[in-house]
Amino acid sequence: MAEKWLVGVDLGGTTTKMAFVTTDGDIVHKWEIDTDLSNQGKNIVKHISRSLQETLHRLGENKDRLLAIGIGAPGPVHMETGMLYEAVNLGWKNYPLKEELEREMSLPVAVDNDANIAALGEMWKGAGSGARDLICVTLGTGVGGGVIANGQIVHGVNGAGGEIGHMTMIPSGGAPCNCGKSGCLETIASATGIVRIAKEKLATSDRQTLLRPDAVTAKAVFDAAKAEDALALEIVEEVTFYLGLALANAANVSNPEKIVIGGGVSKAGNILVERVTTHFRRFAFPRVAEGAAIVLATLGNDAGVIGSAWLAKTSLPA
Repeated sequence: MAEKWLVGVDLGGTTTKMAFVTTDGDIVHKWEIDTDLSNQGKNIVKHISRSLQETLHRLGENKDRLLAIGIGAPGPVHMETGMLYEAVNLGWKNYPLKEELEREMSLPVAVDNDANIAALGEMWKGAGSGARDLICVTLGTGVGGGVIANGQIVHGVNGAGGEIGHMTMIPSGGAPCNCGKSGCLETIASATGIVRIAKEKLATSDRQTLLRPDAVTAKAVFDAAKAEDALALEIVEEVTFYLGLALANAANVSNPEKIVIGGGVSKAGNILVERVTTHFRRFAFPRVAEGAAIVLATLGNDAGVIGSAWLAKTSLPA
């Protein structure tokens, strides 16, 4: 009898990544489609369903091969019902994602926040493998967070657990955040935040630097820092100071074995990890600091689909 597959879906504001995954966590086939944001995201679920069925057909398979679907979505999720409270970049508010996708596919569906899903992926098959207590932070356009305690995602009372990116780091006078607050970690340690800080420093500094105001990216900042550029090193120091402080405060609550850093900014590599670790050890409770290793995520863009497949697998009745 053919081995059954899980479906992992990572729903983003630009593209939706999908994969058929074995129950051992190996990707059989993966692909992506554009996310249709027209009509307030009305067609998104239909497009996911159609793409799944067309891909099965192309592979010479049918729906009997599938066990369940897991999907990560950008926003807080009501865990009992699989309803997405709000996903601003999709145009959804109180959207019954689980119900809609189950209706389309006639398969069990499990839904969680995309950052939580990435954390589950890294725990199952990535940098967090073997750890049952971990924190995962993704540094991209924003800052996502997922906290896992004893193998379970911490959701909190209304699905907003693990929002490390919205820890207030600058209590007054901080940059405005998309969440409506100001001074959040996201305004500092995201790719967007790093660019903002760099542009502010460039506007007020007459020092020689490799950085150019019209071509500033997070990558350019870290590349210049690796080349010992003084201004870039100053920016990296500021960013890693706040990230180390935030991770120390989060770790003091959950006492993780691993802290996994992913997202586009993590491609900076050792310069990021080493400096964050220095500040983390300064601010973490000593016993917490002893127990935690800060590591780079290893799954890249596959973390979401693998984590979604894990969610699907663990949501099935025993």
